[in-house]
Formats: sequence, C-alpha cells, structure tokens
Amino acid sequence: MSENTQPVVDFYFDPTCPFAWITSRWILEVEKVRDIQVKFHQMSLYMLNEGRDLPEDYRRSTDRGLIPGRGTQHVGAEHPERLAEWYTALGTRIHNEGQKDYEAALTGAAEDLGLDPAPILAATQTDAEDERLREKQRAAEELVGNDVGTPVVSFNGTAFFGPVLTRIPRGEEAGRIFDGAVALAEYPYFYEIKRARTTDPQFD
Repeated sequence: MSENTQPVVDFYFDPTCPFAWITSRWILEVEKVRDIQVKFHQMSLYMLNEGRDLPEDYRRSTDRGLIPGRGTQHVGAEHPERLAEWYTALGTRIHNEGQKDYEAALTGAAEDLGLDPAPILAATQTDAEDERLREKQRAAEELVGNDVGTPVVSFNGTAFFGPVLTRIPRGEEAGRIFDGAVALAEYPYFYEIKRARTTDPQFD
C-alpha cells in the first residue's frame, strides 16, 4: 500500500480574529474541491502583543481574547483530535452569532461537542497554561516572523500571513484562489501582496 501523499495545509488561528475565521472557512471550502488535508493549530494575538504599546481599544480586545485563547488551549491539550470542530463551534458563536460574552460562547461550544464546560472555564482563570500558548505563538512566528498577525497559512511548507479576506469564497472559486496562493508560495522570492481594505468582514 502506498503512503498517503495528500498535501497538508497548516492553518494557524486565534479564535477571536474575524479575518482568521473567514480564511478558515475558505480553506475548508478548498478541502472540498482540492486534494488537500487541513490541519489546525492555535496561535495567540494576546501573546503576539505582549509588552507592545497598543491603542487602548485594541489592548482591551486582545486582553479579553485571552479568555477564549486559554479555553482553546485547554481543549487542544485535552482533545487534540477535536481542535478543528472546537474552533468551528466556538467561532460560529463568536463571529456568526456575534456572541461577545466569551464565557457563554465557551460554554455553548463545549455543550455542542458534548464536553464538560467546567474545566474549560476553569482554564480561563489561571495562567498555568500560558507558557504553552506562548509556545504555540512562537511556532507561528518561526514561520512568518512577529510583525504579522493571524491567520498564518502554510502551503507545502511555505507559510504566509493571510490571505486576508472579507468574504468566504465557495466551491470552485475557493479552489481557484487556493491555486493562486500555492503558485505564489512555490516561488521562493515571493513575500507579500497588500492593499488597503475597503470592506468589512462578513461571515455568511
């Protein structure tokens, strides 16, 4: 029997980031129309921005993001095989449903997956696992540097920040965008494409 040579796309996310959420839904669409396997990994905007001088509103946002970050770290450690479905359950509540009470979102996501929410919520109240979360963030930074955010996507071993999207491509359109991203990733001297955003994230 031949070994499985299905290409792996590694996807690094912070559960509170709306752009990571949209890009994650795109890559799952790609998985339906291209022969790839998506593997999800956690990163942390809180850990990325530790010690940085940030605007007050953004600092409050990243500080609050540590709650779902710690909860996700706990689920990933205890149930690593369920990280992708956990992200889907939690992200749907945070982004699609606009649930900003993160404790309630964590509880609902746990119940969706048949998990006990108590230890997940308990994990949000302690820094005991923060070093593991920092390690996850460092792993993402080792791929792309620390002057970018989330998501980070690795195509065939070449990683980039992004792509940053404000809509979720579906079906073959998702596949064509993926083909273009892979083509860029295959050129060893390509680094970035960027333009000012003129639309806001939309999750439908």
